[in-house]
Amino acid sequence: MQLKIETAQIEKIGVDALAVICFEAEQEGAAAATAGPAADPGVAAQSGWLADLRATGEFTGKLYEMAVLHRPQGVAAKRLVVIGGGKRDKFSSVEVRRVAGTLVRSLKPKGVRSIALVVDTPNGDEYVTPAAEGAVLGDWEADKYKSDPKKNEKKLDRFSVIVPRVGSGSLESALERGRIIAESQNLTRDLVNEPANKLTPGDLAKAAQKMAGDFGLECELLNQERMAELGMGALLGVAQGSTNPPFLIVIKYRPASSKAGCHLALVGKGVTFDTGGISIKPSDGMEKMKYDMAGAAAVLGAMRAISQLKPPIPVTAYVPTVENMLNGNAQRPGDIVHSLSGKTIEVLNTDAEGRLILADAITYANRNGATHIVDAATLTGAIGIALGHYNIGAFTNDEEFLQRFLKSARAAGEKTWQLPMDEEYKEYLKSAFADLPNIGGRYGGSITAAWFLREFADPTPWVHLDIASTAWLDEAKGWLSKGPTGVAVRSFVHLAMDWNSIQ
Repeated sequence: MQLKIETAQIEKIGVDALAVICFEAEQEGAAAATAGPAADPGVAAQSGWLADLRATGEFTGKLYEMAVLHRPQGVAAKRLVVIGGGKRDKFSSVEVRRVAGTLVRSLKPKGVRSIALVVDTPNGDEYVTPAAEGAVLGDWEADKYKSDPKKNEKKLDRFSVIVPRVGSGSLESALERGRIIAESQNLTRDLVNEPANKLTPGDLAKAAQKMAGDFGLECELLNQERMAELGMGALLGVAQGSTNPPFLIVIKYRPASSKAGCHLALVGKGVTFDTGGISIKPSDGMEKMKYDMAGAAAVLGAMRAISQLKPPIPVTAYVPTVENMLNGNAQRPGDIVHSLSGKTIEVLNTDAEGRLILADAITYANRNGATHIVDAATLTGAIGIALGHYNIGAFTNDEEFLQRFLKSARAAGEKTWQLPMDEEYKEYLKSAFADLPNIGGRYGGSITAAWFLREFADPTPWVHLDIASTAWLDEAKGWLSKGPTGVAVRSFVHLAMDWNSIQ
């Protein structure tokens, strides 16, 4: 799909569908409340049609509500689409991204090949990046392995962003940034969508290596033998039940010049399939455990974008990747493993494996000069009980660093909520036989999992993101297909790109 900026008069743009955002009426009996472009003569000519729709309640301006007028008068477009923006004072880049995705997902199945969305803001380019992101994300489908010969017949050729009032920023660079970020997020979704027979730890390592080569990044793969030499017993303990060998993927981005002393590490959990091991999961829903490497995929997607957008600081990705399987050599409940940090861990539950592989990866990041660490992991089912499917759970050992990250997450439109890390929660992590156990009991499961990771992150400023309930959609949204979401990619990229400005 081609992305394009248009600054021509709206009525002269020849597309299959011209879309204008219209808001809810701001007072009883108010005229059609629309975005600024409705003042355009070609669009304004349709005001009677829109007024009739409002009068009958067929269109009210509520978020993502749509109405279509075929062969509108006075414009070159074949269709005029009005899409709801909700309340004008609550409209933001989040809604722009979703509006663009909704248009793509609604109109593409109807044979529309070109769409133009009017975004009119005082700054001109403010909504260009999220509009581009939304279109590219909305165009993605989880149907790679469907053999339907007709699935590619209805394709979107072009999505244009129309900016009637040109702002001070560069429209083309804003559009390009949106394309890069969204395509990188879609790479994450592609990886997560792969079934476990198509994406083993070795396959993930090869995919990471290819991505790094394509985008000029340095990539190192630590194999089983090398990790054993280093002493990564926590990671290797998880991997020992599978015939597919584990890897630690290390990808490096280095800017031409950087702020002295800062080195951001992104760490992603890469369990390509999780049976739970000896503490085996119930069969219901186990097929989704191919998504247990969504944190790893988010880190790889972020590095793809970072390589092109070139933030001012060095960024290194660490992706521990394993399968958590069962065989005669599988790790058992009660086993004690020696982590890279030197701390011993009693494995009380083999289904709490993600924190074990992250422990060694975080230690390795610390040893290789990380000054700040963010990890992303589909770590606990408890996070969904606490926050549902709408917020990433965030934990930290450094409040200032977390606030910097949360600022980036808000700007990226990824809802993130801080959970407590009070010292009392550490009391749940007690072992009579090792330095600490890998689970903390029934209560506060997401918090005790974060406390476990903190034991390996301290004293480096660190943020842990539990994305277990946000990395996968069980049902499609109007702007996003069912399946992997690619969550955390945009937040990672924003954090790196705006590193100097958010301190």
